[in-house]
Amino acid sequence: MNTVTCTVCKRREAFFFRPYSGERLCRRCFSVSIEKKVRATIAQYNMLKHDDRISVAVSGGKDSLTLLHILAKIERAYPKSSLVAVSIDEGIKGYRNKALEIAAEDCREVSVEHHVVSFKKLYGYTQDEIVKRMKKEEKTQLSPCSYCGVLRRKALNIAAREVNADKIATAHTLDDETQTILLNLLHGDPLRIAREKPITDNVHPKLVQRIKPFCQTPERETTLYAYIKKTRFQDAPCPYASEAMRNDIRLFLNRMEHRHAGTKFTIFKSIENIRPAIEKIAKKAEVNECSKCGEPTTARICKACQMLQQLGML
Repeated sequence: MNTVTCTVCKRREAFFFRPYSGERLCRRCFSVSIEKKVRATIAQYNMLKHDDRISVAVSGGKDSLTLLHILAKIERAYPKSSLVAVSIDEGIKGYRNKALEIAAEDCREVSVEHHVVSFKKLYGYTQDEIVKRMKKEEKTQLSPCSYCGVLRRKALNIAAREVNADKIATAHTLDDETQTILLNLLHGDPLRIAREKPITDNVHPKLVQRIKPFCQTPERETTLYAYIKKTRFQDAPCPYASEAMRNDIRLFLNRMEHRHAGTKFTIFKSIENIRPAIEKIAKKAEVNECSKCGEPTTARICKACQMLQQLGML
C-alpha cells in the first residue's frame, strides 16, 4: 500500500486531511499549524501585549486545556507576561469534580497558577440547585445552559479581577463562534453580533477584556491536537447540554461542513466583514454598575441578578 506524505514537510507520512484547505499533514506539521494559527489570530486582532497577565479560562475540557498548553508555550518567549488559570465550579454533581481535578493536574504540569471560583461561593447556589428550582417554579422557558452561561461569564470576570489579570483568554473555537452567530439570528438579536467579537472592547474598569485565540480554529482540530499531545481531559458531556438550542445548531453546522467544506469559515469571515457596519447600527449602551451586586451592566440590575431574582434565589 502506497503511503501519502505530508504536503508541508514532504517527508513524513500524513495522518490528517484538511478538507477546507486540501492539505494532508503529518502529526508534527499538524501540531505546528495549530500553534501558528493561534499566533496569527493573536497578532491579527492585537489580542495581547508583551507584559499582559493572562487569565486562561480552564474548564478541564479538551479546548480549554489545549489553549492552556499552547499559551504556556507562547508565553515562555515573553518573560514580562504571565499566565494564571481560572476554573469555575458550577456545582454539577458527577461532572465538574473530575474536570477540576484534571485542570489542576494540567496546570501543575505547565507550572501555571490555578484558581477555582464556585457558584456556591459567589451566588449561594450550585447549578444543580438552580436547575432544581427552575423545574419546581416553572417560571422560565430558558434552558439550564442559559443560566449557566450568564453566571459563568460573571464569575470569570470576577475571578480575573481577583488574580489581577489584564485579559481573559477563553477557548471558544470556530465552531462556537459560528454557533453563536446563528443563535443570535434565531433569537432575533442580530445586533448582538457586534458585541461577540474575537476581542471585546475595554468599556468599564471592572470588565476584564476577553480574547478568543481559537476563534479561527475548528473544534475538530483542537481535539486532535489534544490527542496528539496526549492531553488528559474531561470527555463526558455536561448533563444539561442536550437541553440547549445550541446543540441543534451544532449538529446542523457539522452536517453542512461535512457536505460543504469551509462552511464555518465562510460564516465567520462573512460576519467579520460586515461587523463594522453592524457596530455602527448597534447603539452602544452605557455600562453602569448593578444596583444589587455592583458588577458592570447596561441595565439597572445585571442579567445574573435578574435571573436569580426571577427564581426567588436573590
